[in-house]
Amino acid sequence: MIAEVAHPLKRLTTALRLGRREVPATPATTRVPLERPALNLLAASVETLPARIAEDAVARKDLRLLGELPWEQFPTRPRRPAGGPWPGTPPAPRGPYVAAFLVKLHEQKPSMGALRTYLVEHPALVWVLGFPLVADPTTAWGFDVARSLPSRKPFSRVLRELDNEACQFLLDAPIPLVRDALPEELRAQFGQVVCGDTKAILAWVRENNPKAYLKKGQRFDSARQPAGDPDCKVGIKKKRNPGPDEADEAPATPAREPTPAGSLQIGEDILWGYASGLLTTRVGNWCEVVLSEQTKPFNRSDISSFEQWLAEATHRLGFHPPYSAFDAAYDAWYVQDEFAQVGGFAAVPRVDKGGQAPRTFDAEGYPCCAAGLGMPLLFTFQDRTTSRHEQTKGRFGCPLLTPQPTGAPCPLADPHFAKGGCITTMGTSAGARLRYTLDRESAQYKAIYNQRTADERLNSQAKTLGIERPKLRNQASITNTNTLIYVLLNLGELFRLRARRDQEARHSTGA
Repeated sequence: MIAEVAHPLKRLTTALRLGRREVPATPATTRVPLERPALNLLAASVETLPARIAEDAVARKDLRLLGELPWEQFPTRPRRPAGGPWPGTPPAPRGPYVAAFLVKLHEQKPSMGALRTYLVEHPALVWVLGFPLVADPTTAWGFDVARSLPSRKPFSRVLRELDNEACQFLLDAPIPLVRDALPEELRAQFGQVVCGDTKAILAWVRENNPKAYLKKGQRFDSARQPAGDPDCKVGIKKKRNPGPDEADEAPATPAREPTPAGSLQIGEDILWGYASGLLTTRVGNWCEVVLSEQTKPFNRSDISSFEQWLAEATHRLGFHPPYSAFDAAYDAWYVQDEFAQVGGFAAVPRVDKGGQAPRTFDAEGYPCCAAGLGMPLLFTFQDRTTSRHEQTKGRFGCPLLTPQPTGAPCPLADPHFAKGGCITTMGTSAGARLRYTLDRESAQYKAIYNQRTADERLNSQAKTLGIERPKLRNQASITNTNTLIYVLLNLGELFRLRARRDQEARHSTGA
């Protein structure tokens, strides 16, 4: 009797240990093929998929989500700086991992474990994403879903070690697609105005938790790096963004917690974390897309992202945008000079530094003295200390005394007149002059500056996807996640734009 039941019990124990019920082998005609083309969702369509995959609603949804991205060209690993072949065997393709990260963000899964559970529950999605499949003829799909997926730790490791250039590669793709989806008469407006802004990101450390106990003076001590995140930095969110020379690389951060930070709210005004900066463009009420982005430690100034932002946006647009809009933190001569060189300007509020009065200029472009007279140029020199960038500055003197004394007295009887007259110093570039001559009351300036609201809306959407409080503990993972969030936002904008065009087309034809 015992011998009769022993064999079935062994079979049942083995099936339970493997985590599945033992089922008869499924005919091969009903299973999906294990060998499928390399991940190329861009060219895939429902008609070309196996019947079982095409019938799965989740697979169709994510195929539509990811299908616009050029997965066939997705880099397996970063370019080797020294050139030549990499040693060893090639690593596993990173495309399926990154596609899974996008699914995680889209489905708002809080962790890699939750992502893996979701994928196990949707075998058709695992097939579509391109993970190597482990054959199992005893399953209905023809492959073992759990064994075909990496565990939670490899997901986290790939996100941490992935070169951000690979994520930036995916950010390239939706931008020309959005431009081409616009009505033909609006495409010329795409990228003509770019707007920049930054968003604070709280690190996942106990120092950002006001309920966590820390000794007095330790919570915001910049010399005590939080154990939970080795890369985050402490900084203060200003109620009013200072000019770039007021707080260049490191905003004023108290070394200790007492009086200076006593009135600041943890996580609202002062925090350990990062800053996510983005450069966007908007076309009327049709579209708002992210052109470039950068994640940096929170002790870096807002304007430190400017050069990289603009370079990436110019590359993706194929031309230098002529106009831009920023807040007061970007009131700098080199910001204005970038756009002045292409016949435009940056809509930036001017910051009066050191109580300096607004400058006026004569018809020849020389700065005017207090009496309204144009001051001639005495000499130029290279200034390497007072700005983030070296610039050519000019020294301008009293027009009544230089180059030759005219004999006329100073109209204002200025006391400097008897000592050689008034002298002023300023940059000689077009951008340095444009800071003062830009008409900030004009309709064009206000229309451009108002486009900054696109940044606020995109930041709000990114917050919904979890950008503000990531459950990650290093800058590399946070940086890659932020880039993928913006990829997802651009894809969503592309789908909305196409849906609107289709709706208007049906309306115009009366369908």
